[in-house]
Amino acid sequence: MALFSLVATHADLDLETLGQMSSGAADVAGSVDVPAVTLATCNRLEIYAETATEDPTELAAARERLIAAVAQGSGLDRTLITSSFRTLTEDEAVSHLFEVGAGLDSAVIGEREIAGQVRRSLAEAQTTGTASGTLTKLFESATRTAKEVGTRTALGSRGRSIVSVALDVAGDMHPDPTAFYRNASVVLVGTGAYAGTSLAQLHERGVRDIAVFSGSGRAEQFVAERGGARALRMEDLAEAFAQADVIIGCSGGSRRISAGEISTLTGIRPDDEATRELTVIDLALSHDFTADVADLPGVELITLESVKLAAPDEAEASVEQAREVVRAAVGEYQAERAARSADDAIVALRRHTLSLLDDEMERIRAQHGCTAAAEEVEFAVRRLVRKLLHTPTVRARELASEGRSQDYIQALEDVFGLEVTPREKPERAAPAKRRRMEEFTAAELAQMAAYLQQVPNGGFCRHHRTGEFRIERLDVARGLGRQAS
Repeated sequence: MALFSLVATHADLDLETLGQMSSGAADVAGSVDVPAVTLATCNRLEIYAETATEDPTELAAARERLIAAVAQGSGLDRTLITSSFRTLTEDEAVSHLFEVGAGLDSAVIGEREIAGQVRRSLAEAQTTGTASGTLTKLFESATRTAKEVGTRTALGSRGRSIVSVALDVAGDMHPDPTAFYRNASVVLVGTGAYAGTSLAQLHERGVRDIAVFSGSGRAEQFVAERGGARALRMEDLAEAFAQADVIIGCSGGSRRISAGEISTLTGIRPDDEATRELTVIDLALSHDFTADVADLPGVELITLESVKLAAPDEAEASVEQAREVVRAAVGEYQAERAARSADDAIVALRRHTLSLLDDEMERIRAQHGCTAAAEEVEFAVRRLVRKLLHTPTVRARELASEGRSQDYIQALEDVFGLEVTPREKPERAAPAKRRRMEEFTAAELAQMAAYLQQVPNGGFCRHHRTGEFRIERLDVARGLGRQAS
């Protein structure tokens, strides 16, 4: 198997192009026939995939299919997409993902939000069935490493993020940032991951007046789950904008709020003198506001580009400490992966040897019968085979630890004519399927009904007393016993 990734980040591209490329990114992995996981954030688009063999032709073909999918989803020219991606393979791809998850490749070095985005990318791929076993292990290992960086280094203790730096920049425009946020009225546009982080950061700064608007109508649910804010309807938007000191956009939708709309909603006229101060923070990669918003009098526009420029430098010692943790974790992952490839070769050799032994014992039994002597011969031969296989097994693991497992595999192919195939093939995992009521058998329904009889009325399960958890019995649960009978 061959692992590779397509990488486009803030270090190589302007965020406008990156935002356009990310349009439709959620559908890319599902539109190709190779296992793949897409990581799309406010400053990167990365696709991790694997092919069945290390054949460069197969890898190139898989890469072209992914590029075509990105071009189709974004509507951008395929040539532009091709030139925008860097291709990383094997160890280089592994190291890059681990550094990304640890916040070492972010616009804000050490940001903690990216670790959650790496975790969610894998969860989405598992839900849609585009992740393979190898990709799952890779992303899980990167997530664990990010946690280690967060707990073992000073880099992780800072708690910096895209959102926190943006709010710091906005606060620094005022003589007393603490007093400003404590008395500020804030409107939050969007209900995604960045909106959740923004709400938490605003609470930490003591903001008491926070309103949330979502064009998709999810504001009420968002506020109900998190608290500390009020949901806005469309008819409330003009009044909220007119009173706002800060407007934060992180919806990432296809529609942008223009300077004209801001003017209409807030009452700020382009040709008037600045009578109020308004800070607009645009955290959406595809931008929630048009650039001319910054031309309105008294309005300051903070974008991701502004955040990138204003991001504070981390102490060199903290960064190096984090890199040491990442390097050690990458080494462990690579050693484990090499050991798995050695195991494949060992299994192939044992299977070949034992198959020959079984054939020979079958011939002996056919000739002499299943006598005690035949059993003794088989016992002795199997013990001999185990001794003969001991040294090749040890040598396989030694070569794997040196990164030379392919030499061992090639030797098996040359000497014995064996084909070493990975036990874990690069196949997509089937997404979990939720069963409908009618798909359960009568026996399964009876078993569920019997269990429900052991749950006290008003209880949560048979292991907890009534009153510890209280839930209403579902109508479907009440009818299980009747259906089973």
